[in-house]
Amino acid sequence: MRARAMALAAVALALAACGRPGPGAPTKGGADTGLVIGVSLLNLSSEFIVLLQRAMEERAAEMGVRLIINDAERSAEKQVRQAEAFVAQKVDAIILNPCEVEASSPAVDRAIDAGIPVVNVNSETRSAPSAFVGSRDEESGRIAMEYIAKRLGGRGNVLMMHGFMGQAAQIKRDAGAREILAKHPDMKLLAEQSAEWDRAKAMSLMENWIQSHGDKIAAVFAQNDEMAMGALIALEAAGLKGNVVVAGVDAIADALQAVKDGRLDATVFQDAKGQGSVAVETAFKLIRGEPIKREVYIPFRLVTRENVGEFLGR
Repeated sequence: MRARAMALAAVALALAACGRPGPGAPTKGGADTGLVIGVSLLNLSSEFIVLLQRAMEERAAEMGVRLIINDAERSAEKQVRQAEAFVAQKVDAIILNPCEVEASSPAVDRAIDAGIPVVNVNSETRSAPSAFVGSRDEESGRIAMEYIAKRLGGRGNVLMMHGFMGQAAQIKRDAGAREILAKHPDMKLLAEQSAEWDRAKAMSLMENWIQSHGDKIAAVFAQNDEMAMGALIALEAAGLKGNVVVAGVDAIADALQAVKDGRLDATVFQDAKGQGSVAVETAFKLIRGEPIKREVYIPFRLVTRENVGEFLGR
């Protein structure tokens, strides 16, 4: 107990230095349970992941649970080290937002071997956690590509921007999109490449594609909204947006506003608040030995100009 207290005190001091509440910090809302959950997030430069973080913090505060939040900065190696540190600190549970299916699996293994429950949120690992909370990413790929197929009348050249290669969302959104493409033989996948979920990289990639393919481009499916916005900016700068359908995934604030303004054609809503809050609730129940659902899937929803008002401000 003394060792655990010393470890938590050290963590609190380190987190205080970077402006984040440590495990000894008071919570707002619920009575302090004394429970500590370690959280390793994919990348806090992503708006969706920030929304996920906020949802976790809000629900943890309501429940009187303390979070130690780490940014893995897209590095599975760093994520594994963070999990090992949580094990050494003897946290009560770990919530993992995996960087990669394979390379982040040792983070799950280390915790499970130490008897610490793990909840994977939003993305998956090969190694089985104690529970998973997220959405079926192949569904988002199908929804976006079905929308594009409808807009194109089942005919035209499509570009696909991938997320970080090897992450579950990238793999499954790709698979879902290809399911729909296979049903439309007159729709051709003209080019595909990773822009690593990043807006600036997507803008640069789209500029290269415009140079290579020009007016042959009929549509762009970006596997998240950051990349969709980058593609949109490049198309607008080239004066081509009026001829190209662009769809993304996540329904982040910028994308929703762009849909409302008629700039972005569509996005697919992913419920960051629902995923984050349920992940904390599930970890809490695991710690207390209460019954849980081992897998919780929150549906995606297509967002267009016709229904965007339902999602603005959420």
